[in-house]
Amino acid sequence: MAFKADYVVRSTRVFTSSPGERTPRELAFAVASGRIALVGSPDDVLAAVPAATPVRDFGDALLCPGFHDAHLHFFHTALGSSPFLLMEMGKSEEDLAAKAAAFAATLPDDAWVVTQGWRDYRWDPPVHPTRRSLDAVLPDRPCAMYSGDGHTLWLNARALELLGVTRDTEPPVGGSFDHDEDGELTGVAHEAAAMQLLPRCLEWMGEGRIRDAYRAQMTRMAELGITSICDMSLMPMPGCDFIRDDIYEALEAAGQLTVRAHLFPTLLDDQARLEAMQERYRNSDLLRAPGFKQFFDGVSSEHTAYLIEPYSNPRFPGDRGRLTVSADRMRALVLSAAERGHAVRIHVIGDGAIHEALDILEEARRLYGSLPSGHNTLEHLENLLPGDIDRLRDLDVVASSQPCHITLDPGGPERDLGPDRSRIMWPFATYLRRGVLQAFGTDSPITLPDSMNVLYAAVTRRDPASRWPQGGWLPEERISAADALRIYTAGSAVAAQHEDELGRIAPGYLADFVALDRDVTACDPEEIIDARVLATFVGGREVYSR
Repeated sequence: MAFKADYVVRSTRVFTSSPGERTPRELAFAVASGRIALVGSPDDVLAAVPAATPVRDFGDALLCPGFHDAHLHFFHTALGSSPFLLMEMGKSEEDLAAKAAAFAATLPDDAWVVTQGWRDYRWDPPVHPTRRSLDAVLPDRPCAMYSGDGHTLWLNARALELLGVTRDTEPPVGGSFDHDEDGELTGVAHEAAAMQLLPRCLEWMGEGRIRDAYRAQMTRMAELGITSICDMSLMPMPGCDFIRDDIYEALEAAGQLTVRAHLFPTLLDDQARLEAMQERYRNSDLLRAPGFKQFFDGVSSEHTAYLIEPYSNPRFPGDRGRLTVSADRMRALVLSAAERGHAVRIHVIGDGAIHEALDILEEARRLYGSLPSGHNTLEHLENLLPGDIDRLRDLDVVASSQPCHITLDPGGPERDLGPDRSRIMWPFATYLRRGVLQAFGTDSPITLPDSMNVLYAAVTRRDPASRWPQGGWLPEERISAADALRIYTAGSAVAAQHEDELGRIAPGYLADFVALDRDVTACDPEEIIDARVLATFVGGREVYSR
């Protein structure tokens, strides 16, 4: 009796993301009710289904599981590609202020002027901005300039006034406001202070504009072969964390959700929000809420990442950065989540934060055992103590990295950390040798949500735009394209607590797959960046065709 299938897909080059797989093979697979039902040689699969079953023959195109962005911030990604937010770094403080003023003329009357992307250490001159430059060009309209690393907010006087922030305002725990020599606000807010204010700077958007931006962003992601995401909280404290479950739910109800979304709200004492989402999504095809997210430190470029030893270029004696919440507070949160069986994903960049987080996860494992399903995950992990690499493996913790972070700040690791510490950064090849679980993402909008950029940067350790540096940064940590593909599909599914049915082309798995115009596992690594998606399928449904 023939096996009933909706259709069969075949190609001479199919990469299934199975463990240890090195090269694509000629295969076919049958799709039934949104899942892969059968995988084998084309002759065997075609013989197992009725003769009238439709066949999609992709010839020599590479078929692989859909790409899974294991760490992004969808709200800001969608807005950054909309007409309502300017993505711009600027050449200098004055240059970006002028561009913000020009952008203001394109906005609705009710809009704040919001930009994202400034990095003062890449300006000429590399000086910290103040509200004065914004006040000079935008004296009457509120302006909020979000930094490229996503941890600092630069505001003009009108914005500070509307937000009610004065020189005497106390920042939240884990945050700070900059003051000048006279004690006046410079307009720059760091970490928790920035994250607390940012939602209020965007309230004018309204649900309609945001929903339109989400739809448009999902269309762009389908064109890039991104079939699933982990949408990560951007707030370390109570309040709006930019996980807009209401928008996702409305789009799913309207049949307009074309990406599989895994939502990670902020870990708080009250865990009811996550548990309510888990209950609501119990029967959802496209929405899940696998666990929590929390912040433990900041970023190295701003000296807010937490280090064991001081920065190589300290801004004051003993400058080691700082934790955004105390170790005792993080311990209480993580242990409470572990007791209830919830996975936690923790933002850690400095070696001190990574080490403290592993201590906490080790205690959680000792007290409550392994999670009922899934893994805890550490996010970013930029510079590590050598011994903590094996601890990641031993504690079954996923190392979630963003390959395009490697070249965001040319010379920055050596400047901030010195030559010795900067040699143990984003060690993809070492992770593989030591058996550490890995996931890949973009941290969008910090870097572009571009699938080929992720693969290219992981394989070459060069910047996708500038192709810097020749030979790659720390080239000994380059990995093969086959390994990068597997990490970006099956590995990212592990971080999403979804590896049992996502990230592979195998019987029983969800039919999320893409077709590429070239075999990225065999082409010159420099050509990976030029690969294009021919078709994208989510749950067996074609959501993009070139």
